[in-house]
Amino acid sequence: MLKLGVLLLVVPAVVLMGIYMYEQSLVEDCLKAGGSFDYIDQICDLSTTQPFISLMARQPLLVNGGMLLSSIGLIICLFRLYVPAPRNPS
Repeated sequence: MLKLGVLLLVVPAVVLMGIYMYEQSLVEDCLKAGGSFDYIDQICDLSTTQPFISLMARQPLLVNGGMLLSSIGLIICLFRLYVPAPRNPS
């Protein structure tokens, strides 16, 4: 049960960070090229200026679901670490 809790705690956060960092690398490449990044279509627009739209606004289910899974994993870990293991009578 503890392994499940640790997986639920770590994996969603790593996936969210990976998605965010990948998107940020696309944005940085676009800005270096002199363009404006279109967050909706995930393309570099060299002709018009695009507004910033956060990942949370574009993918609320992904972000909230990932945070919910991490919270559940934290609760499982805390419960498993604080509840003593059953003792075998000798």
